[in-house]
Amino acid sequence: MAPYRRKRSVNAAEVLSWRSRGGISAGTLIRYNMKILRGIILQDNRNYIKVWSKTSKSTTMYEDGKIYFENYQSCYSCVHSEPQLLYKLPKRSKLEKFEDALLCQSPLDKTLASPADHKPSLLALTANNWLYRLSAKTGEELERVFLSSNHKFRYLGWDVSQEMFYVKSVQNKETPLARQAGITQNTVMHLAIFHVFPLQIVGIMEINKKVFGNSVTDVVLSQGVLAVSYSTKSVKLYSFEHIVQKYMAEKLTLGKQSSHLGGKTVGDAPFGIPVNIQITDCPPVLFEVSCSNNGVQIGGYPWHYIHTPPQKRHKGTHHICSLKDSAMASNGIQNMNCCSLESDGIFFHPDDSGRIIHVGPTTINVLKILGELNSSLPSKVAEEFSMTTHQNNNRHSQVTVTSSGRTVKRRFQQLDDDPDQETFRMVEYEDELDLLAVVVTNGEEGEGRAHIRLYDNQSGQLLRTVDLVELWDETYRHELFFDKDTIVHIEQKNTNFCCHVYKLKAATK
Repeated sequence: MAPYRRKRSVNAAEVLSWRSRGGISAGTLIRYNMKILRGIILQDNRNYIKVWSKTSKSTTMYEDGKIYFENYQSCYSCVHSEPQLLYKLPKRSKLEKFEDALLCQSPLDKTLASPADHKPSLLALTANNWLYRLSAKTGEELERVFLSSNHKFRYLGWDVSQEMFYVKSVQNKETPLARQAGITQNTVMHLAIFHVFPLQIVGIMEINKKVFGNSVTDVVLSQGVLAVSYSTKSVKLYSFEHIVQKYMAEKLTLGKQSSHLGGKTVGDAPFGIPVNIQITDCPPVLFEVSCSNNGVQIGGYPWHYIHTPPQKRHKGTHHICSLKDSAMASNGIQNMNCCSLESDGIFFHPDDSGRIIHVGPTTINVLKILGELNSSLPSKVAEEFSMTTHQNNNRHSQVTVTSSGRTVKRRFQQLDDDPDQETFRMVEYEDELDLLAVVVTNGEEGEGRAHIRLYDNQSGQLLRTVDLVELWDETYRHELFFDKDTIVHIEQKNTNFCCHVYKLKAATK
């Protein structure tokens, strides 16, 4: 049994004293620092103040304290009292424009061969199939790899747990002329898979109808699993490790020669990277499920999955089942029973607690799975805590009586996410502060207003609210990022992107 430790408050002076004496580990120090920062954020004499706004004609992105404008051409740092330009890349031609990008930071527990491999970097894919690794601080080119002259790559995706990322090509569509001529297009797409820390190629593989079936629509790589979606409203999972071990024809190294390229160098133009993972027969299926919109999520402890069965009668419900035997958990059908334009959302909590967050327009439920790993009894889904909005009491009655005594029934019911009502719009988790940031809108006074509620992630207790200055128009697309002392709100107004930045400041008297 672990020894009992009494909880005690920690102040900034004490932490500084410990640090000066070298009597505290780096991990413990960070935890104490974040605990102090959380306390500062929740003080009544601190407010988030809007300090900066910028409009752009192109997609605007935020990640890890940086805002990217103009298709990642310019980067602003948010570590100062207001954002400052970190770097601006030279203008690129249409062929060289960035199609997609990922931010990549090396782990601290590894010693890599080259100092450049430790630098935080931006992995950027260009329209002409080059993969660049740029310094996240200066935009300097650290490395570049040519992918292929034969396949058009367009999308980047992470498999974080495996320290891998993948580059996905556009789908090969069967043209009407080819169909009339009886020409079958078997290749659906290609995936190029890389290791990071340092950057190394695993290989390129073809997703083929002959192997995976005629109804393949999409493929993603996650947690070491190749997930294949089908137009028949089903998803199949395959072991990527098994695929590599069985079907890799040649191990490739960037900058080295390859027999598949006739002795040419891997990653050089115009040869690129050969298809070295050649799947000739269908690998074993680890898991298969029928689901609406090809949506299935896996997580929890013990392992469970969430899906909505494709049958019409299950619309609006979310089923939580054991991954071991597909048995439905007790209380495993979750249904908000809401009447709204936007559908409710459900996902496994990003804090790796195994919990589930179910977000509706007026209620957010945080659920936990109760069950033992090797038990024969079904697991149970229980509510841990719930958050609700304040609904107006003057909602229009469905039935009214006229002065003559005639009963009139309203044809349309007021929606749960009506602009006049307080409505939950999105949930963000701040992992370092262990806070849930929830965006709430209310247009009761005739104009869309929004505020952020900060809840304790363990208890669901409301700790404070932050008002947003700008109006919130529900007809536009919104993103919100809560990152310690910084709040970033990005809205898309038609073809314009507006970025608003808030910083934590002491309240002025």
